[in-house]
Amino acid sequence: MSHDINPLLTLSKEDMKQYGYKIVDHIVAHFDTQNDKKPVATATREEMDALLVEDIPMMPSDPNSVLDFVLENVIPHSNIVSHPKSFSFVPGPSNYISAMADTIATGFNIFSGGWAASPAAAELEIVTMNWLLDMFGFPAKQGGGIFTSGGSMANLTALVTARRIKCGSDFSKAIIYLSDQAHSSNIKAIKVIGFKKEQIRIIPTDLEFKISLNKLKNAIAKDRLEGLQPFCIIASAGTTNTGTVDPLDEIAKICAQEDLWMHVDGAYGGAAILGDEGKSLLKGIEKADSLTVDPHKWFYQPYEIGCLLVKNHNWLSGTFSEKPEYLRDIEGNESEINFYDHGIQLTRRFRALKFYMSIKTFGLASFKKAVQYNLDLAETLEGILRRSKLWEIISPATLGVINFRYNPIGENLSEKQLDAINQSISQHIVSSGEALLVTTVLQNQVVLRMCLINPRTTLDHILDTLALGEKFGETALTKIES
Repeated sequence: MSHDINPLLTLSKEDMKQYGYKIVDHIVAHFDTQNDKKPVATATREEMDALLVEDIPMMPSDPNSVLDFVLENVIPHSNIVSHPKSFSFVPGPSNYISAMADTIATGFNIFSGGWAASPAAAELEIVTMNWLLDMFGFPAKQGGGIFTSGGSMANLTALVTARRIKCGSDFSKAIIYLSDQAHSSNIKAIKVIGFKKEQIRIIPTDLEFKISLNKLKNAIAKDRLEGLQPFCIIASAGTTNTGTVDPLDEIAKICAQEDLWMHVDGAYGGAAILGDEGKSLLKGIEKADSLTVDPHKWFYQPYEIGCLLVKNHNWLSGTFSEKPEYLRDIEGNESEINFYDHGIQLTRRFRALKFYMSIKTFGLASFKKAVQYNLDLAETLEGILRRSKLWEIISPATLGVINFRYNPIGENLSEKQLDAINQSISQHIVSSGEALLVTTVLQNQVVLRMCLINPRTTLDHILDTLALGEKFGETALTKIES
């Protein structure tokens, strides 16, 4: 390959093929061997600076040398979130078909903002959006939605829409309600769209980490008596901490009685509707005015693809449609949807393609079986922990999430000691690189949290990690006793 200055930014046909085949070979090797690697990468800022910082290169380099540098120095210093022992946060299991679909979308550089730029891209987003509307029981003809970068942007888009419809241009007295377990992206979205701290009501949760309906009703009544304007409730359908689902049916009744917008944040747990337990727990989700779902979580898609569904597609176009002069020649009829009119982004990548190709390739039945496997795996783990003398369950298996801590029977450890031991277990496991298992805080206790949404995670992967935890727990316990 030539190293000359190249203002056209091109490679020869043969060079492109060789370069592309080399990348595909590495991606295939990654999917084939990732289970054999350690999932955790750790490095300090100083180490990364020493490895990667350089002045901007003015002259060309050999493409293969640049690629080799990235494969040797960048990729290995990233956690493998699709690894079967990546238990923390919300893992990203991904799948090869969708990864290649993203390559197609990027390689052909398809603009997925408006119908005129790519009728097929817009149509596939309509098709896949209709699949999702059907899955969640939203109205097929009137409902609509949009793919976003992730749940954060989907939540933001939903709240902007809710604010316009319920509050109009004056939202100075508007009040929004969410639980103390709601995802932080909702608070960020609320602040971004201009609400003050005093307009946000954080409602406490009960012992099962569900929003307290009585406290919610009391807060709404108090705000009305003070002349304020309650306008929206954010319900969680699978909290990040515990997988808990708020009582959606009851919240829907409150919203109907009080004329409030019901937004359901199902970014984590929404896809669990494909499983038997998930469908039961998510009863009432179809009553939401808007719903966030994250396909790059439990629909097994690579980053980035979030999704917002709404009961009426006109709500989105009525909120976000703008008609600048430079777009006047490409406005189609109402059936030819311009998705830049349904959300914040004008320039949009072709996110629908990976969802479409993976569902089409594997079939929804495969996704349903994978989700049910994840749900069953978490239930199996709960049974194992309950029979152990070493582990205590703090929050039971719910939508693939379980929280527990090391607390050997008969040791009579203080809460401070238990917190220290469980934090130590997490730190040692992560430092070993063998598994990604971190802590969270529930009921003022430091606990270990497992999120089991990878269909390639086996019980052996979990048992190996528990054995490590028991080993590090015993070491920490010995130090305390000595």
